[in-house]
Amino acid sequence: MFFAHQSIVNMQFTLRYESVTLPAVLSSIPCTLMRAGTSRGPFFLKEWLPQDEAERNRVLVAVIGSGDTCQISGLGGGSTLNSKVAIVSKSTRPDVDVDYLFAQVGVSKATVDTKPNCGNMLSGVGPFAIEQGLVTPTKDTTVVRVFNENTRSRIDVTVQTPGGRLTYDGNAQIDGVQGQAAPIRLEFLDAWGSITGSVFPTGQRTDRIQGVDVTCIDAAMPLMIVRAQDLGVSAQDTPAALDDCADMLKRLEQMRLEAGRLMGLGDVSRSVIPKPVLVDATVAPTSIVSRYFTPWRCHTAHAVTGAIGVATARALPGTVAAGGPSEPGTHLIQVLHPQGRIDVEVGLEGHGQEAQVTRASLIRTARKIFEGTLYVNPQSQEYA
Repeated sequence: MFFAHQSIVNMQFTLRYESVTLPAVLSSIPCTLMRAGTSRGPFFLKEWLPQDEAERNRVLVAVIGSGDTCQISGLGGGSTLNSKVAIVSKSTRPDVDVDYLFAQVGVSKATVDTKPNCGNMLSGVGPFAIEQGLVTPTKDTTVVRVFNENTRSRIDVTVQTPGGRLTYDGNAQIDGVQGQAAPIRLEFLDAWGSITGSVFPTGQRTDRIQGVDVTCIDAAMPLMIVRAQDLGVSAQDTPAALDDCADMLKRLEQMRLEAGRLMGLGDVSRSVIPKPVLVDATVAPTSIVSRYFTPWRCHTAHAVTGAIGVATARALPGTVAAGGPSEPGTHLIQVLHPQGRIDVEVGLEGHGQEAQVTRASLIRTARKIFEGTLYVNPQSQEYA
């Protein structure tokens, strides 16, 4: 097991902790690889990586093996779902245990995007923090208070620690993941408008982009939600079928670029946010069919943060996804995706246009795959 004092090793140049002299080439670092939710990626303590952002990003590109669609020289798996990195540190903020920075690393392009959060990778932060000694287990469950640096928001992560010992074993099952594991509860406390400053950053619950009604919403993740039938496809289609719709994908990307500008995000051509989502809101009031894009391919399951955004839009009147519960209280909304569903529990306050979602929670699982020394290919440390 690696702890904070077992920091960066085997560098070509010396790293001085006081003044932080950066390495020219990083050759090996401690690493824990985890399956977290329906994602997979390496977890690092912040001090294991260069503190300079550009140097850190060059290392992350090399770690994942980006710039090659197969990512054969790194830990990536040729997909955005396993080209993800979690960086965790002890927090100095009041009422917070750890800080968590998520990095979405490119697949074919050597890029690093730290604008979005990833709720699936978030599910591994609690167990990782406990294993690294950042949080001491308490009784049979331990609440790890996490501050997400990407979205400047708080999430409480409840981890199973029977007898004060962390366990990955349990009987919880999430769609899109083989087998069962210990349940990890994620409760999002202030994720509404955390990136843009408003739940509906355009000032409208429904906008018109290229003749199509859309909802631009910032709830755990900035999303552009579109009714699938308005683009001539079905939200019941498989990810592969949707990925084959070249004309639809081209139009969806054009709409996404416009949505980014309307949401105050500027030019998003090199950013993964906002994420486009196709929905079918004609099912039961407590359910909605969703196809989430990453943003240029359809997710084989669904992002956690995206599910919270879709469930929020479902619960609020005036959106393209509206039609869910209308009374204040706690409601369970099923977000139906290609692998099954994500059950999102939302807290709704107010009525009509004054209604707002004030909290959301759901269950994920995680599994540690390995921990050890990761050897980085120095020739891969090219960053766009």
